[in-house]
Amino acid sequence: MFAFFYSDPLIPNWLTMFEFIRTHRRLMQFLLMLVIVPSFALVGISGYQSFGDEANTIAKVGDQVVTQQQYEEAQRQQIDRYRQMMGEQFDQKMFDTPEARQSILDNLIAERAVAAEVGRSHLVISDAVLQKEVLEIPGLTLPDGKFDLERYKAMLAAQGMSPQQYDARRRSDMALQQLAGAVQGTAFAPSTVSKRLSDITSEEREVQELLLPIAQYVSEVKVTDAMIKAFYDKNSKFFEIPEQAKIEYVVLDDSAAGEQVDVTEADVTGYYAKNQKAYTTPEARQASHILVAVKKDASAADKAAAKAKAEAILADVRKTPASFAAVAKAKSEDPASAEQGGDLGVIGKDGLPAPLLSAVSKLKQGEISDVVASDFGYHILTVTSLKPQHVKALDEVRGEITADLRKQFAAKKYSEMAETFTNTVYEQSDSLKPVADKLKLKVESVANLSRTPSPALGKAPFNNAKFLTAIFSNDSLKDKRNTEAVTVAPNVLIAGRVVEFKPASKRPLAEVEAMIRQRVTMEEAEKLAKKAGEAKLAALKASGDATGFGAAQWVSRSKLDGINRAAIAQVMKADTSKLPAYVGVDLPALGYGIYRIAKVQQPAQVDAARRQQEKDQISGILAQQEMYDYVEYLKAKAKVKIVKPVTAPAAAAPAP
Repeated sequence: MFAFFYSDPLIPNWLTMFEFIRTHRRLMQFLLMLVIVPSFALVGISGYQSFGDEANTIAKVGDQVVTQQQYEEAQRQQIDRYRQMMGEQFDQKMFDTPEARQSILDNLIAERAVAAEVGRSHLVISDAVLQKEVLEIPGLTLPDGKFDLERYKAMLAAQGMSPQQYDARRRSDMALQQLAGAVQGTAFAPSTVSKRLSDITSEEREVQELLLPIAQYVSEVKVTDAMIKAFYDKNSKFFEIPEQAKIEYVVLDDSAAGEQVDVTEADVTGYYAKNQKAYTTPEARQASHILVAVKKDASAADKAAAKAKAEAILADVRKTPASFAAVAKAKSEDPASAEQGGDLGVIGKDGLPAPLLSAVSKLKQGEISDVVASDFGYHILTVTSLKPQHVKALDEVRGEITADLRKQFAAKKYSEMAETFTNTVYEQSDSLKPVADKLKLKVESVANLSRTPSPALGKAPFNNAKFLTAIFSNDSLKDKRNTEAVTVAPNVLIAGRVVEFKPASKRPLAEVEAMIRQRVTMEEAEKLAKKAGEAKLAALKASGDATGFGAAQWVSRSKLDGINRAAIAQVMKADTSKLPAYVGVDLPALGYGIYRIAKVQQPAQVDAARRQQEKDQISGILAQQEMYDYVEYLKAKAKVKIVKPVTAPAAAAPAP
């Protein structure tokens, strides 16, 4: 129903699109996710109930609605997703456009239209299929191979869902995937089309290059004063000098506060005495056991027989204590520890029943206990490793304690100093010296600051947007008074004042004349090179001559060496129905290039893996187009109505 058929005349357009996708994969991923392909994951396919009042509704899809709150949540999720995906390259401004906002709304509408079709088509996911998917969730299998139900519930609870809610959502999502898979599965790339495209992309051409460099025409250029003035006036923004300020500033932070606190020996010894447990490593006992199991309610005879069996085993292991692990593996009736030679691990306070814990606590390393009874039967115990309690000496932790106390004292001191700092810069606003003297801080200066943070200045406290707004405020610029105390980071306060201010200006023509003369000279020389090149190109096309060209080089879309890379695209697109073929290419800042194509061929060895990859890419493009067209059909079928346009961006998501 949705399959497309293609004929050879479409190949050039296909090639252009295919070439773009091959060379701009990251951009195409973004466009497909943001514009072309509905995400179906913004709010969850199962969350499309018809709720919301008219005033809050921005679109209707059949009997379902899209509310303002749903839109804002979808926008927030998409922003978070792209922030994680793009990292430092993320720019939230790309979401603050009418096109981006409309795209999110379109996705929400598409989700509801598809969800409605899922319901109409009665697509059902069976319990067995759902259970199989849940059982395959990584990390939910116990050592014995069983499903960890408690961890599963805890994982869902952390996401605010119950197992029932998760099951309902997954059923809906899997039904959607089933529908989408059926639609996208109808797309296919005919072998003739994919082969033709692969032939074009792998094609090799024998090329000769003839360069007309700019330098060859520089001597012919005559630059007049009028040309320089015209360039200066037309490109005035290049010669603007932004407003700049030279400022003084004072910073109060933890380090400044820390320099004004002392940690005495009494402080250190007192802290050590009160917190000695923090520097104590408790005793660690690792134990093993051999169990002769007997039920708690067993008869006296059964208990006696089990105890006798345990006594016999005890006698054997006491003769050869080194065989304890081997005997445990052979005779212990505790399935959990027998395979590990009876190992119980490191014993905690609540790690064993009271009778066993008592017996283990009395043993020395390597010593074997008497037979000990518990509700599980009769045990023989030994301590395989014993590390006694260790208390670090004061000298071992003196540096650590001193550093911790200094941080504590500095935090308290900072709080005291911050109030004084804030009040002083406000009350004595004509100078920073009073606050510096009072708190023993240093007045520093920096020049050439502008209103916006500079990447070159990094995380310097004066390179903070909030502080720069304060320093460039009208009060600060006109009256040269202190700014308020500005928090630019946790426990970092800064105040500043303008010493000197230079408003925005334009560099005078005389200062930049030489630079402009050189730029205009190169531009005019480039024009002359192009004019000469076009004339020579016309003559060469008429004659077919190869005089003046360099050595022949084989180039292709994947083999770029041999000629100027800026010319490869034009060379590979040139019409080669008649050989030799000629093509002229502007080479920015270099001149003009003429390229003679003498031969065209396919590579001797076909790259089968690359051809299959290209075929898969074409199929993927077609599948996306199939799904897009199908969703548009469903939207029309659902009689979508936009109640009111999305005109304002939602509140910005907080930075991570």
